[in-house]
Amino acid sequence: MGLHKGDSSRDQRHGFAGWVLPMAVLGCAVLIAIFGDAGRIWLSYDRPEIAAGQLWRLLSGHFVHLGVSHLVWDAAGFSLVWYLVGQSFGRIQWGIVLLATIVGIDLGFWFLEPELSWYVGLSGLVHGLLAAGIVGSLRSGRVDMWILGAALIAKLVYEALVGPLPGSEESSGGNVIVAAHVYGAVAGAIAAAAILIRVRTQSAI
Repeated sequence: MGLHKGDSSRDQRHGFAGWVLPMAVLGCAVLIAIFGDAGRIWLSYDRPEIAAGQLWRLLSGHFVHLGVSHLVWDAAGFSLVWYLVGQSFGRIQWGIVLLATIVGIDLGFWFLEPELSWYVGLSGLVHGLLAAGIVGSLRSGRVDMWILGAALIAKLVYEALVGPLPGSEESSGGNVIVAAHVYGAVAGAIAAAAILIRVRTQSAI
């Protein structure tokens, strides 16, 4: 019943099956990292190359990293967020959230950040995942989700007004594109809300 109606993924977040999706995402990132500079050159979000027809970069750019430290930090963040909110939806619904977040970030980049020519990393997806999980859990009345939601909003506001969190650029080895965090969080929240509305509509029929 609820969010998992019609979805076989009732697995607990601590079980192996419950980690299939995050392992797939991180596996793609690790595979790309193995190719080193060649992977970054051919798969990063690169606006001029996308405009020239290399549309795969709209997807692959979110799995490319600047180096090992950047990948490790993003993987740690992704894993922590999944541990916190991974139970909010089933695998199919999470797949929809991830795809919607990617599309939302790409649309934001393309139409609102025309000066942004290059981007790599999972951080936008991490924020989308977190925002979606929080929205999906709010109806349960969990106080920790409200606190987590307030912390996420505070982080996004800080980054929008001040800039990246202290130490984040040093740890990632490059510039932090805070716009990716904002677009990711907004897209993730919208996707989660749409899923909730659809589920409630189906339940009412």
